[in-house]
Amino acid sequence: MSASGHIGHTPPPFFKRGPAPLARLSFFIVLSVAAMVADLRYQLLEPLRTAVAAALWPVQKAVMLPVEGAGEAGNYLADLARLQRENAELRERQLAQANLLLRQSHLDSENRRLRALLEMGERLDAPAKAAEILYAARDPFARRVIIDRGATHGIEAGQAVIDDLGVVGQVTRAFPLTSEVTLLTDKNQMIPVQVARNGLRAVLAGAGGGALELKFLPANADVQPDDTLVTSGLDGVYLPGLPVAKVVSIDRDNSYSFARIECAPLAGVERHGQVLVVGKRPAQPRPEESAEETVKPGKGRKPRGAGR
Repeated sequence: MSASGHIGHTPPPFFKRGPAPLARLSFFIVLSVAAMVADLRYQLLEPLRTAVAAALWPVQKAVMLPVEGAGEAGNYLADLARLQRENAELRERQLAQANLLLRQSHLDSENRRLRALLEMGERLDAPAKAAEILYAARDPFARRVIIDRGATHGIEAGQAVIDDLGVVGQVTRAFPLTSEVTLLTDKNQMIPVQVARNGLRAVLAGAGGGALELKFLPANADVQPDDTLVTSGLDGVYLPGLPVAKVVSIDRDNSYSFARIECAPLAGVERHGQVLVVGKRPAQPRPEESAEETVKPGKGRKPRGAGR
């Protein structure tokens, strides 16, 4: 049986043909022009445009996320590098400011000590020369320092060395440009003192390790803790009344003949770097010599009995 024998069935065409291409083109051109005119004159497509924009906003946002992420990552890295540079600069500036503050505080304290030294020198009834401690002596068993003044500056062995708080030591050797000062805390150094409270005289000796000790005082001596010791001036080296030390502790053991009295120096024996070297006090004329100079015989007076 042939295909034409089926009732109501026709074979499908090989190519399905619609309107002609020119007709399609003309239709779409007319439709586009009509839509443009309607949108231009009557704004008919504005709701459609709004709806399309709203529908495409998530798609645009999703497409822009990688670009925005890359930009934010670049800005973050740039800000991080900039902050690191600023932190490094601020740290260096802070260190420089800290060094300046330390130097300024050191200069301020040094100026205060120098002013105090000058005031102390003005109060003394003797010439004094300012000096600076250069370094400590190399002998580990002695407490000696070297100052930057020597024989060419008028320094002599035996002169007292003080600071703004009290006695530091004594010049033991004078070199041409430097001098050696033995500190009070040296075990071989002794200085005559008296208790400022009652005038009790004693001998103060170095005990080593920055300490001092009163020697040869009986156990019942009138000495109390916190008593201030000043120079008595009996040795002719130290001027009388210079602060020397303060009593720290007293051990009154009756089994020993003398009391054990430990003291601490008042001056910056182990700390300060500026000192005063005190010269000898000018000799005062004796009363007998002053009276002889006041009453002198006249030049033209003749001795008694010369005319006989």
